[in-house]
Amino acid sequence: MSTPLPALPGRGSDSNKGDFGSVYVVAASVGMTGAAALTAEAAARAGAGLVFLLCPEATWGVLASQLREVMVRPVGPKGAGALTPEAADDVREFVAGASGKRIAVALGPGVGREPGAEECARTLALGLAHPLVLDADGLNAFEGRAEELAARKAPTILTPHPGEARRLAGEFDGRNNEARREAAVRLARATKATVVLKGHRTVITDGERTETNETGNPGMATGGSGDVLTGVIAGLLAGGMAPFDAARLGAHVHGLAGDIAAEKVGQTSLVAGDVLRHLPAAFMSL
Repeated sequence: MSTPLPALPGRGSDSNKGDFGSVYVVAASVGMTGAAALTAEAAARAGAGLVFLLCPEATWGVLASQLREVMVRPVGPKGAGALTPEAADDVREFVAGASGKRIAVALGPGVGREPGAEECARTLALGLAHPLVLDADGLNAFEGRAEELAARKAPTILTPHPGEARRLAGEFDGRNNEARREAAVRLARATKATVVLKGHRTVITDGERTETNETGNPGMATGGSGDVLTGVIAGLLAGGMAPFDAARLGAHVHGLAGDIAAEKVGQTSLVAGDVLRHLPAAFMSL
């Protein structure tokens, strides 16, 4: 990156978990619980004081049995395997009952593209008055209507890969760095959001400032890696970092964790869980 990285917020000796914010991860559908788990665990590793995972009822048991440091809560109708429009009411109720002022929402990993799930994602993205990290199917829910996100009053961070970015910003060459940079800036300005366009040399921009991340390796081109990034950024956002700073530092730490993991397991065998497990070492390097 061309400018110095932002510093992590300090931790006073008299700190408590309420000082480091709460992350609400809204994610999962039947068959895609891993994305939700990776996001939630990464938010905890990024320093969030509390992490809640709000998921469809049919996925609750699987996720609750996996996650020890995350509070898992079912939303929506009993037995539902994906988010529904009714689930949006439950999510709003959970978030409204949050204690503390620092709240960030991570929306989209593993949500799926069922019409009801997409409607729920749009309702929450446009209706929640909290900082938001929108990823995966949360982004896909705005295909052809990305400009609607500009109406949000709270900070918004979008974390698309090139395919998702094309659905939001139109066609561009995802392997051309200049084209990727232009597409990211265009999307940031259209949505009034900070955009993290993933890929080789991830682009981070708020439409005015633009940086390129220099950590990471090809081994991270594997399912779930982006979910870890979403969690890291959400954790930093809940901890009090400004959106552009949280996006920059999150991309750097995520890529560095992948680099450390690749030194241990190699690029071929690297999986998203390896990136998650090496986040502590990446944060310690700061």
